[in-house]
Amino acid sequence: MNFERIAEIEQIRGRIDHPVIDGDGHLIEFAPLVRDLVKEEAGESVAERYEAMMGSGKRFRDIPHDMKTRFGAFRYTWWGLPSANTLDRATSMAPDLMRARLDELGLDFAILYGTSSLGALSSPDEELRRALARAHNRYYAELFTGHRDRMEPVAVIPMMEPDEAIAELDFAVGELGLKAVVMNGIAFRPIPGAEDVPGAKWIDTLGHDSDRDYDPVWKRCEELGVSPTFHHAGLGWGSRAGRKSYVYNHLGHFAAAGEATCRSLFLGGVPKRFPKLAFAFLEGGVAWGLSLYAALLGVYEKRNVEAMEHLNPAKLDRAKLLDLLREYGGDPISKRLDRMYDEGFLFLHDPDDPGGSRDEFAESGIEGPDDIEDVFKNRFYFGCEADDAMNALAFSPKLSPRGAELKAVFASDIGHWDIPDFRDVLPEAWELREDGLLDEHQWKAFMYSNAYDLMTAANPGFFDGTVVADRV
Repeated sequence: MNFERIAEIEQIRGRIDHPVIDGDGHLIEFAPLVRDLVKEEAGESVAERYEAMMGSGKRFRDIPHDMKTRFGAFRYTWWGLPSANTLDRATSMAPDLMRARLDELGLDFAILYGTSSLGALSSPDEELRRALARAHNRYYAELFTGHRDRMEPVAVIPMMEPDEAIAELDFAVGELGLKAVVMNGIAFRPIPGAEDVPGAKWIDTLGHDSDRDYDPVWKRCEELGVSPTFHHAGLGWGSRAGRKSYVYNHLGHFAAAGEATCRSLFLGGVPKRFPKLAFAFLEGGVAWGLSLYAALLGVYEKRNVEAMEHLNPAKLDRAKLLDLLREYGGDPISKRLDRMYDEGFLFLHDPDDPGGSRDEFAESGIEGPDDIEDVFKNRFYFGCEADDAMNALAFSPKLSPRGAELKAVFASDIGHWDIPDFRDVLPEAWELREDGLLDEHQWKAFMYSNAYDLMTAANPGFFDGTVVADRV
């Protein structure tokens, strides 16, 4: 088959002088091959559990409506892969076909994340989870042999337990030679005392307040030269656990999951302790990142350890407060002033030591606003799909505190339901230029430089031997 560019893509490529890197496309795994690899890794019984996992939609339908909440069942993605566009479906499944079409799509290099493997990252079944990670990583290394000058498949690294993550890093990166990794940024833990209730979980976000030590994992990432990227769904927790509508659960869920992990890593001090690493949060856009950045600056100003003394109950002049309330409080208050010390100084004003550290930024390693800006500008990356108009916020210094520009990374998301035609992706991203939201240099950063910087932060040779290396 001949795959020629449509005129619109040809015109766009004629107007730019830099490569285009797809920072987050998707491949669709061929399930029979994955099953065979799972069986090789862990045996037939585990392969059968993989089949059951792949049929989870039917299990959801079989649970009575009034029992879904107890079992943690919610309306998950359904009809989520290309169907009417058979060519696009096959493109995501066959690396040879994907390679043949990259020029047609206007893409020079594609970083490709899995599909079924993402659902396996946080499976509560440890034996199945480990087997799935191992099988998928073998799948990627085998099928993409000979194509990695144009495409890099992303290894899956389950983060439920640090030793499990390290073992898979050593296998996927150290043995198989894969150069990019994706992790679950959320680990669900049973709530103590409610272990028999499947839906009763608390959310471990891997950094701040985690009851596991993930520092050895980040250290291993540094040693192996891989940048941690996080692709976790926020479906099924908080307000996104509805039983009726996937759309209700879907809206904003990637942003919610990315924000949780980002906030945890930041306050947990991970970027400060591991300065060689960059961290990417995928598919949630950048608007939440700008919001979190602005909120941290504002909260730090008012709740850093020195500023907190302004709120110290010991500094309240109680006698003056009584006099003012006696004079201006009116009868309903003045008649009850004799009860104020016993009843009125508890809510948000307990005079006793609050317990824990009074410096809630100490763990982060942050010493001031400059540090906050540095982490968000230079260490955090945000995966942004082409049709999201909010992408422009990353490059809007007038709207950003301290004029910071954040690192938005172009993410096609080809292979999933929100891309009806793969050929539409580049033109949709170009609209940011056409509408005057990004200038030439900002669009280049979005479509190329930021993805390049993310992948080379820990591994300067990431693109050696690729078509991108020839054009740097």
